[in-house]
Amino acid sequence: MLRWKWTVLSLTLAVAAWSIALQAQTTQTQAPTTAAPPVQAGRGGPAPAPVVIGPSAPVPPEVAIPRPNAAEVTQVNAALQRFIDADKTDTQTLLKKYQPLIMLREQRLNVAATFTQTVQRRGARHEGFVQRAQQGGIDLLLHGDSITDFWQQPDNQPMFDKYFGGIKTANFAISGDTTQGVLWGLKNGEGQGYQPKAVMLMIGTNNASQTAWEVAEGIGAIVLELRRDFPDAKILLLGIFPRSIPGDQVRDKIAEANRIIAKLDDQRHVFYMDIGSKFLDERGFFLPDTFRADLLHPVAGGYDIWGAAVKEKLAELMR
Repeated sequence: MLRWKWTVLSLTLAVAAWSIALQAQTTQTQAPTTAAPPVQAGRGGPAPAPVVIGPSAPVPPEVAIPRPNAAEVTQVNAALQRFIDADKTDTQTLLKKYQPLIMLREQRLNVAATFTQTVQRRGARHEGFVQRAQQGGIDLLLHGDSITDFWQQPDNQPMFDKYFGGIKTANFAISGDTTQGVLWGLKNGEGQGYQPKAVMLMIGTNNASQTAWEVAEGIGAIVLELRRDFPDAKILLLGIFPRSIPGDQVRDKIAEANRIIAKLDDQRHVFYMDIGSKFLDERGFFLPDTFRADLLHPVAGGYDIWGAAVKEKLAELMR
């Protein structure tokens, strides 16, 4: 009987750890209707409209978060309550103390896996991408956030030319964007009108307020959308680059998200690569002349390392 109780207790604590990890950012069961409050109006202009959370996107089973329905929550919690009430050992005091953490809850909407028009996907940048998509003639699509967007900043352009100058390449990444913004853009003109041979995707660092599992779901949703838009393209899915310094929680969250999205690699349509270690020394700090002082964005030396790391793989995927 004692062994049985400890087995159930172990399962209970495992459920608690899973629940805490998914709910660490909020106690809500539903996402807010807006992602950010309205920005104050600029000189002579109205305040931009708030970002409205869009509909959920499909997520691959490899990265999907288990989401209990209301009936399952009731059933599991009733069983846990019976177990706690029946415990006659000293452990019951601890079980009752941590019962609010142990009990299962319905999970909130994952904004990272929604088709949401972010501020970044409004206006000229998005419209320009749609026009470029309609022109066709794109063999390689680069997608993501500022880390990919900045390939073509003046200081980094020579590296872009070095590695992509001989390829019909389009860069639809936008600084500051998130998984949900990339999803919206692909579904609304940026993923139609052309059929690239390959896509290089890295996204997720700007979803830092969400859990690693939620970020992974958002990335998985993008991979599904890319597969739907470009069924013949090969997707080079890059692990999110490290940021900050060793021991920082954001570094650990990125590593966990990368472990999850690695499951999307099927060696047929999706090919996962984590090249983050190439930017770091043996202690885990960024190598000199590779990243800016913000410990987030590469400089030309970092883009050179990036390009060299993916050059052969991209050539193989584009054959």
